[in-house]
Amino acid sequence: MSFDEKVAWVGGFVAVIVGAVYASVVLPQVGSAPASAIAYRTPMLIAIGAMIVMTIVGTILMSIGTPISAEITGNGSVDDIDRKDERDVDINRRGELMGYYVSSVGLVGALALAMMRYDHFWIANAIFASFMVASVVSAAVKVLIYRRGF
Repeated sequence: MSFDEKVAWVGGFVAVIVGAVYASVVLPQVGSAPASAIAYRTPMLIAIGAMIVMTIVGTILMSIGTPISAEITGNGSVDDIDRKDERDVDINRRGELMGYYVSSVGLVGALALAMMRYDHFWIANAIFASFMVASVVSAAVKVLIYRRGF
């Protein structure tokens, strides 16, 4: 498994976990209080910070077992942090492009909510959700391409 594929796994896993925890904290409040009274700012800021920290820590922990210089692994493949070829660059580009498509659609939805004068809660959560879903889609596309090819 290449280093970039490992990073994609970490990013996708972190996005799913953080998104699920944030939703479990904020969504129960939706039915019981008006949108303007829901405390979402602090949990959202914590979720963003947690996503950054968890991605950094996960990448560091994952890279501990990855050799820095090119070594042949048991299955005959070269697996190292420094190795990056055209395939890795193209896979990263395709995954990020799909993530941008998803986030663009979500941001257009958030813009529509703003134009219709919805509460800040809905607009902020639409933006947050679009970034979280885009992260998951980007990571999933990268992993699928690494596993199945172009």
